[in-house]
Amino acid sequence: MKKNYQILLAKWVITVNPEFEILSDYAVIIEDSRIHSLLPAAEISELDFYHQAEIFDLPDHAIMPGFVNSHTHASMSLFRGLGDDLPLMDWLNHHIWPAESRWVNTEFIRDGFELAAAEMIRSGTTCMNDMYFYPDIVGHRAQEIGLRVVVGLIVLDFPTVWAKDADDYLHKALAVVDEIKSSPLVTAAFAPHAPYSVSDQPLEKIAMYSSELDLPVHMHIHETAFEVSEAEKNTGMRPLQRLDQLNLLNPNLLAVHMTELNEFEIERIAEAGVHVSHCPESNLKLASGLCPVARLQVQGINVCLGTDGAASNNDLDMLSEMRTAALLSKGLSGDARSCNAQQAIQMATINGAKALGLSDEIGSIEVGKQADLIALDLNALNTQPVYDPVTQIVYAANSRQVSHAWIAGSCQLADFQLCNLDEDKIRHKAQAWRNKIKPFDQEPS
Repeated sequence: MKKNYQILLAKWVITVNPEFEILSDYAVIIEDSRIHSLLPAAEISELDFYHQAEIFDLPDHAIMPGFVNSHTHASMSLFRGLGDDLPLMDWLNHHIWPAESRWVNTEFIRDGFELAAAEMIRSGTTCMNDMYFYPDIVGHRAQEIGLRVVVGLIVLDFPTVWAKDADDYLHKALAVVDEIKSSPLVTAAFAPHAPYSVSDQPLEKIAMYSSELDLPVHMHIHETAFEVSEAEKNTGMRPLQRLDQLNLLNPNLLAVHMTELNEFEIERIAEAGVHVSHCPESNLKLASGLCPVARLQVQGINVCLGTDGAASNNDLDMLSEMRTAALLSKGLSGDARSCNAQQAIQMATINGAKALGLSDEIGSIEVGKQADLIALDLNALNTQPVYDPVTQIVYAANSRQVSHAWIAGSCQLADFQLCNLDEDKIRHKAQAWRNKIKPFDQEPS
């Protein structure tokens, strides 16, 4: 079978490998879906396949691994701007959950996911970890689009459009695992919503299935002080203590938000190998609290980045999330060196891959890995002059500078244009949903 080669020539290649090498005037060579080699640009003409390769000449660009959005609710993009400027439980109880019960169906999931996928690819995200209803539809559409997705196998105690009770959620979850096992771009994670919405018995089953199938568990934990105080009042335990008793604190757990942590809990999750998904902009907007990133990093805890859903952020922009995370950590810790630019990029790439069990395949530019890559044009005025491409990307660049994206070697964004998604159709569908949903939101209670 004939091999397909692409040669990406760039001013800088930010590898995010263990040494965090930054290569100048280099080429990344892609063979089919994987990274074939890294070579000085001056040597590429010596390649046997040079004349049959597609060449991308990116003289003002930095190539880096695509972003791994470690926590989002993709289809909730259709609720973007619904119930803004409200605290978490008010926002959920009086706006989001009522809207979900009325509007979420298979068409909503598909249209919302396409809107999120287009936004994410345009802003440099090549892998997303989802938590929402109808993961089967999300997985199928992701494979068609060409976006790498970890579908969240949602579990709740109460009925929704997806399932009637916890046993039904788990039955459907296992069916999705079986359905996607041959997909090259789609994997799965158990996604119990939160300690306050899932009882002990299903959580015990999830711990067992996670261990048997070696699947991540993706869960909102310690998101607000209210959540923790209510748990103490109702169970006599903080949520993390309860999860520990249920055998969920282990390297398969991706704990999302984690704004309320004491020193014992930080030491315990470090010991257990738990990963933390930090969603700074959503937490700030909902006034949920601040994740103590600097303290977690000192303990060696793997901290990655997520945007949360566009209903609570209100965007899916990982470049913006990196900058906010870095600045917030400095302000919270009082240490300008905390969450430095290199750490911020690691949080947005390789750390997310580790948390999702995908670090052997994605998250860094290394020979043999999947070619999930992005290119950023640093020739814009806001990123000139470039003394250090890493700090410039974190502190000065914006998502409009992402010019190209490749996922498993397939070019999904070329010269700022989406390759496999129709923006006009997606925009039209989003506006149609707005016309249906907004009148309902304006009805008197």
